[in-house]
Amino acid sequence: MLPRRVFQFFIIYFLFLGVLMALKYSLALSDYVIPSPSGIFHTLIAEYRQYSLATLNTMTVAVIGQILSVVMALVIGISGRQSTWLGSFIKVAAYNFQAYPIVALAPILFILLGDGFLTRLLIAAMICYFPVLLSVLGIMSKPVDDIEHFYRATGRMRWQLEVKIRTFENLTQLTTVIAGSATLAMAGTIVGEFIAANAGIGYNIRIALYQSDLGKILIALFLIGITIAVYQALLESLGAIIKRAWTGR
Repeated sequence: MLPRRVFQFFIIYFLFLGVLMALKYSLALSDYVIPSPSGIFHTLIAEYRQYSLATLNTMTVAVIGQILSVVMALVIGISGRQSTWLGSFIKVAAYNFQAYPIVALAPILFILLGDGFLTRLLIAAMICYFPVLLSVLGIMSKPVDDIEHFYRATGRMRWQLEVKIRTFENLTQLTTVIAGSATLAMAGTIVGEFIAANAGIGYNIRIALYQSDLGKILIALFLIGITIAVYQALLESLGAIIKRAWTGR
């Protein structure tokens, strides 16, 4: 999974660079607008260490935010799985709360909490949270009739068993959703850093934007992409290991 993910990222990234270079030379744009390949390489050499550390800083916040969002989504999803008044209320509240754009609420968080770690973490968790929540709610609300009917008929059904059955039957979907949410967590962290923060790769992108330095932005995008590709591959591998252990195959 890891080589495939990394290879796919390289294809997309270098295709993007190819389009930029074609645009640069076809329109005779200066290096100030779009840097040359040699200029991008020199920027990579100059900024590699600083940007790598900033990317790891952002990735750390994103991973913690993703874990937090998955835990919240599982708790809310399990609580709202039943067709009871409480379950319906939780679903409606979750769907309605999703209508608020978290990016628009981000400045409020920065005003109340400042520009530190906690604010970035909350923004990452909330942006990652809703897609995971909707998937978990859908999975946990859908009965597996063929299996659950037996346990209900014999009086052995408990909520823990119900959750295990629905999780097992949809484990591949859950793994895919969680792996995909890594991108949202990273994006949420970068958005928070870009709006107002004092650390992370989003903060460095904001500085590069003020400097109109496209080379630095391209290097930042490269490091973000390769880090996300590796992390998603690790999540997919972990999901496959859990599935094999659970099924005994």
